[in-house]
Amino acid sequence: MSIRVCALVAATTAAMAIGGCKDDRPIAPTPNGSALAGLGPANPAFVDQGKTIFRLDTYGDETFWTDTLRMHEVISKVVSPAVALSVGLKVDVDALPEAVKTAIKNGTLKLNDPANTVTLLKLGAVVGLVGKVNAKDSLTSVGTTCALCHSTVDNSFDAGIGHRLDGWPNRDLDVGKIIALSPAPTPSQKAVYQSWGPGMYDPRFNIDGKNIPVVIPPAFGLRHVKREIYTGDDTISYWNAYVAITQMHGHGRFTDSRIGVDVNNPPDLVSAKLAALRAYQFSLDAPDPIPGIDDAAARRGQQVFKQDAQCASCHVGSVYSDITQGTLHTPTEVGQDPAYALRSVTKLYRTTPLRGLWHPPQLDGPYFHDGKAATLEAVVDHYVQLRHLALTPQQKADLIAYLKTL
Repeated sequence: MSIRVCALVAATTAAMAIGGCKDDRPIAPTPNGSALAGLGPANPAFVDQGKTIFRLDTYGDETFWTDTLRMHEVISKVVSPAVALSVGLKVDVDALPEAVKTAIKNGTLKLNDPANTVTLLKLGAVVGLVGKVNAKDSLTSVGTTCALCHSTVDNSFDAGIGHRLDGWPNRDLDVGKIIALSPAPTPSQKAVYQSWGPGMYDPRFNIDGKNIPVVIPPAFGLRHVKREIYTGDDTISYWNAYVAITQMHGHGRFTDSRIGVDVNNPPDLVSAKLAALRAYQFSLDAPDPIPGIDDAAARRGQQVFKQDAQCASCHVGSVYSDITQGTLHTPTEVGQDPAYALRSVTKLYRTTPLRGLWHPPQLDGPYFHDGKAATLEAVVDHYVQLRHLALTPQQKADLIAYLKTL
């Protein structure tokens, strides 16, 4: 039986402090009082409401994706199903009629025809995109939802087509390449967008003009992690509001003088939905480990994790992170580039709460906030070098086996 230390392991793939930590660590600030905290209502109806928001609510961001970026025109002209799948967009097989599934299987549905992408949008089958199609089958508007970046599919029907996996980061999604299809950005902006690559996104670029993309994080396993941001700035609802208003360009107001952000896009279509959205996110557990991991190796690796590798000095408790104690780390301490942290409230990084680290093909790296470690092997090597650890090849292999069970 594979090791599963905790069903509530939570986090994103930020500065993964597998090495030992100092005692004079800085403390995270008190979360923004306006952000929602605590577990909140957990009744099924409230969770279902949050599920609908997560999957289908655009917060009125069509005014940006349609009116400004004109993505409805781009999709209608050049985004065939083949193109959509190539940039990481996913198709929900449960939204497809049997006739459409049969047509895909036997090849009679032309994957190189943008009209068929419009058909998929009309069916509500493109994960994270909401399109309106008129009686003439013309796409008149398009907007995005939380699921665009934070859901994928299980590929049960075909590559990129399957049952939804809500909360799983879409590491195939090339957000920058999608935005660059729009005629609205300048050539210099398009160059930045095209530089990001799959699974990467910069949630500050449109605020400060700096190009420092980070790995798209999971939205599962968030319970009991009070500051679910790479840099420990604030709570999950704080970040949900930030993304909905400043990144998705939904309607509402987000202000935080700590980072100099004040975006007002009335009317407010966000704040009343944050509690239900959070309840749904909190209902999403991390995936179970893939069967077949060597149990004996993982058990040995657990001891390496606790002892020789000193991982447990920072990855503490049931969420495997000392952020629950208010602890943050300097970039030097965890061997990370300070550039992204310097854009944040704290200027620091929090220890990654470990969960869902390895579940290929959807979850198989990259690791660290900037994705610089392509594999778990690279993560271990990073901390062996940083902390001058004396781990044998067998200990490294066992540690990696254990990490794959989290």
